[in-house]
Amino acid sequence: MPWGGPAAKPDSLAFKVIARRPSVAPAFSRGFTLLELLVVVAIIAIASAGVAFAMRDNSQTLLERDAARLAALFESARAQSRATGVPVRWNSTPDGFQFYGLPPHTLPERWLGNDTVARNTSPVVLGPEPVIGRQEVVLQSISQPNELLRIATDGARPFTVQPATP
Repeated sequence: MPWGGPAAKPDSLAFKVIARRPSVAPAFSRGFTLLELLVVVAIIAIASAGVAFAMRDNSQTLLERDAARLAALFESARAQSRATGVPVRWNSTPDGFQFYGLPPHTLPERWLGNDTVARNTSPVVLGPEPVIGRQEVVLQSISQPNELLRIATDGARPFTVQPATP
C-alpha cells in the first residue's frame, strides 16, 4: 500500500517516511491557551490584592477604631449632658480617658489598645447647651508617631474623625 498501512515493510520507503515523521500529540496535551493563562494570572492578581488589603497595618487600624469610638462616645456624652442638664467634661488620663459629670463607669475609660494616646491635654466640654464651642482632640499612635487622627466639631455638628498633620 502506498500510504504506509499495515502492508508497509520495514525496508520500504513508505515505512521510513512514516517512521521519521514527528508524532502529533493529542489535543489535550499541547499546552495552555492564551485565554487560560490570562484567567490564571487574573486570579492570582485578585488573590494578591485581597491578601494585601487583609494585611493592613494593625496600629493604623486600631487608631482609626479608637478615633471612631471616641467620636461616638463624645456624642453619647453630649446627649446625656443635654438630657440631664449637667455639664460633661472629657479629659485624657495616663491610662486612657475619663468623662466627668456622668455617673462612674457609664462610658468606657480606656483605649481599645495600648498604642493610642491623646496629644492634647485640654478638656473637652460636652454640654449641656445644644451648641458648644469648637473642640478637637488629636489621637496619636505611640509606635508610629506620624499616624495622627483628629476628632473635631464646630460646635453645632457632630464630632467627626479627620486626618491630622504632624
